[in-house]
Amino acid sequence: MGVVADPGLPAEVAAALAAHGLTEHLAAKIGPRPRWMVETVTAVLPVNDDGIVPLSKLATVRRREGWDVAVYLTDLPRRSGTQPVVADLSITHAVALISLPAVGWVRLRRCVRDVVVYLLRRLTEERREHDRADCGHPGEMGHRRRLRRFPGYLGLMVREDASSHPDADFTLALTGWHGRARLLFGMVRDNRPWVLVPHLASATAAAGAATAAGIFYSSVWGMAEALPLWRLALIMAASVTVMAVWLLIYNHLWERPDDLHPPAEAVIYNLSTAATLLLGVACMYGLLFVTALSVSALVIDPGYLQSQLRHRVGIRDYATVVWLASSIGVVAGALGSSLDGEEAVRKAAYSRRERERQERNRLATASAATAVAHADDPSGGSHDR
Repeated sequence: MGVVADPGLPAEVAAALAAHGLTEHLAAKIGPRPRWMVETVTAVLPVNDDGIVPLSKLATVRRREGWDVAVYLTDLPRRSGTQPVVADLSITHAVALISLPAVGWVRLRRCVRDVVVYLLRRLTEERREHDRADCGHPGEMGHRRRLRRFPGYLGLMVREDASSHPDADFTLALTGWHGRARLLFGMVRDNRPWVLVPHLASATAAAGAATAAGIFYSSVWGMAEALPLWRLALIMAASVTVMAVWLLIYNHLWERPDDLHPPAEAVIYNLSTAATLLLGVACMYGLLFVTALSVSALVIDPGYLQSQLRHRVGIRDYATVVWLASSIGVVAGALGSSLDGEEAVRKAAYSRRERERQERNRLATASAATAVAHADDPSGGSHDR
């Protein structure tokens, strides 16, 4: 079996599967004969105009590499109607595509392994039915719709149905609101919100400077001391939200539904972008808080802080002051993010495949606008007198 994986998280998952006993697991679950061998390749297969990787492309790679079956791991999200698609399988081409966002973000390697085993088992069953039919023992050919609880897949219900994917025979899709929530969490994980901080150098620097200024103002000390914990928590949540919304709007990351982007698709992408930014800014806040707490403990003498607050002080008092100062600093960081380029923010907020999808959508939108302009101008833009 060959495993082709997109660079990044899919390649990491493929390497981990190959290194941690996937062949033994296949032998135990499907059978020791034939003997299983697994090869992994990191490559990006092109998508068609609908944003889908044609399985015929994967079949070409399988034949070229001499594999009996091929599986493609991608971080492109797939949906069938409103339901998230976990995988597509082509019996004819002996290839399958697994969409990691629908697989989720917890126990990812184990869940992908279970999906691989399921798909190969289904492929084996169909091949046996086909061989029986060729030998004069008609089997139950054709595809049956199934609704079942996927073994080991965190108890989620999956639907096995005819596929809308070109070249695929059936689709494995999640059902219900929890399936859509799983897709959302998987898309957020694929965007890796924790890498937002190093990409926003200017915003982080502005937030750090404002936090440092707040720490050394005695008026901030008294204000932090007077505020209850619930109010400090509310201020923190508001500051993180303000910066995330600023990044979302200022960098034009919000997608509007149109002819190219159905409303349901725009909603899931916008939710994943918003969640990515919120978690990324929260990571920035945590880093800022820890750094500022260390600096304040080093610079502010406990005796001096005690004389200002007029009571014995401890680590809680330092943490309260830093808490409020960090919230003020993050709001200032939103203004500093204006100095970071839009492309830098997109690289931080989106996975590589997501940026590819957005670029394709922008090109499609530009082409549609050009076509409309030409239709409105029959002369083709020529105005010879």
